[in-house]
Amino acid sequence: MGGFASALTPVNLLFAFAGVILGTAVGVLPGIGPAMAVALLLPLTFGMETSSALIMFAGIYYGGMYGGSTTSILLNTPGESATVITAIEGHKMAKAGRAAQALATAAIGSFVAGTIGTALLVTVAPIVVKFAVSLGAPSYFAIMVLALVTVTAVLGSSKIRGFAALGLGLALGLVGMDPVSGQQRLTFGFAPLVDGLDIVVVAVAIFAIGEALWIAAHLRTSPARTIPVGAPWMGKEDWKRSWKPWLRGTAFGFPFGALPAGGAEVPTFLSYVTEKKLSKHPEEFGHGAIEGVAGPEAANNASAAGTLTPMLALGLPTNATAAVMLAFLTMKGIQPGPLLFENEPDLVWALIASLFIGNTLLLLINLPLAPLWAKLLKIPRPYLYAGILFFATLGAFSVNMQVADLWLLLLIGLLGFALRRFGLPVLPLILGVIIGPMAEEQLRKSFQLSAGEVSGLWSEPLAVGIYVLIAILLLLPVVISSIRRKRGTGTAASDALLAGTAAETAKPVLHGTGSASEQEPSAKRTEHANAAESDES
Repeated sequence: MGGFASALTPVNLLFAFAGVILGTAVGVLPGIGPAMAVALLLPLTFGMETSSALIMFAGIYYGGMYGGSTTSILLNTPGESATVITAIEGHKMAKAGRAAQALATAAIGSFVAGTIGTALLVTVAPIVVKFAVSLGAPSYFAIMVLALVTVTAVLGSSKIRGFAALGLGLALGLVGMDPVSGQQRLTFGFAPLVDGLDIVVVAVAIFAIGEALWIAAHLRTSPARTIPVGAPWMGKEDWKRSWKPWLRGTAFGFPFGALPAGGAEVPTFLSYVTEKKLSKHPEEFGHGAIEGVAGPEAANNASAAGTLTPMLALGLPTNATAAVMLAFLTMKGIQPGPLLFENEPDLVWALIASLFIGNTLLLLINLPLAPLWAKLLKIPRPYLYAGILFFATLGAFSVNMQVADLWLLLLIGLLGFALRRFGLPVLPLILGVIIGPMAEEQLRKSFQLSAGEVSGLWSEPLAVGIYVLIAILLLLPVVISSIRRKRGTGTAASDALLAGTAAETAKPVLHGTGSASEQEPSAKRTEHANAAESDES
């Protein structure tokens, strides 16, 4: 209650409102995410009240999560890596005239998941932190392998193309310096590559630049079409299909956000895969399924609340925005860790209370603005993608302020264009770049703990269970396909047997009494009747 008393003061409410608006704006702009916005504001907040600045940063964080989904849905250009998965179904919904419904389920899902996630932060933070700390490197590595395999095997029409794209992503993730030996890898003597490829540059290049080049290549042959917007609200069927994915997405997002090696990317991918498996309309996935927007968006925002758990309780940030917020606390002379709740209770509870307030503001502000955001689709394509290229270039350059990033942006953008040209899915590549380095780190730790023994990878019960799950996920489609083929062979043999029976049945009729004109229809009727029985069988 003391936290709410502090967060509901007019000044802090104003900062929360400004944070939500600013966060949504920077989330909408490709390449300019909440981490960058918070970092740019650090010098301006040095003289501010600590709680007010943190409340504004939390508003930017939550608002950026929703704003990133806006460009994913409307333009197929994620503003944040965590909203990459939303582009799959959200943009298809927009093309089908359901942009406002996609934006509405994203906003409401964000509110539901964020509120539940914040409540969990209050109630079960000690338990989640204890569980997260108890996990070893083998379990972390197994979780990451699960994310890589499931998404790659499910997305796209071809598993070979999916794993090829994943290989490209893992290769891009290896660029830089070896974390153990310090040796340069895949840098080709180019100094700016020593620190590795920044995920913002890669994501913006693959999605924004690649999409813009792809659209430009087809503007002459196929004129740009204005996508219809549709009614700015969710119908009864949309609510019915969204509420379960919201809850399941929350269940995925919060624990992964709380894991020291977690983040928002993995739970959004796993949520999408789960919804595709559980959906009563699996044929809609890839063509605009609302579950594919509701689940990942809920996971995205629930992980935002989960991320604050290790940051406040352990001083361990799990994403870029949390790292910048941690730097702000350190700059203010406040040390996050187990004693933070005892030493700075007013600050902590004001921040947590502001998360509830920011979630409500996010819903109240952005839900009515859904039709306004959807009107972006009516902007002529040349102007729209020229703007996207401008902000993408600005965002990529702002990361490190290096001209080399612009060349990397262009080269990786051409790679994104090539992926679209040859039908390779983009998601596994991005997943490889994001999770690849983290997986390598956990793999190295596992081998160090087991003195190089491969058995160290399954030295923990959770890791064993995850590897069994991976084997089931990979082998189950093969087994099902084999069973279907055998059933198909049996059905074909049954059809042949029934057809032979039909022919035998037709013979006596042909040799019976009556005129030829009466005999022939009788034989045909018998054949049709047996054929119908065969079809039913």
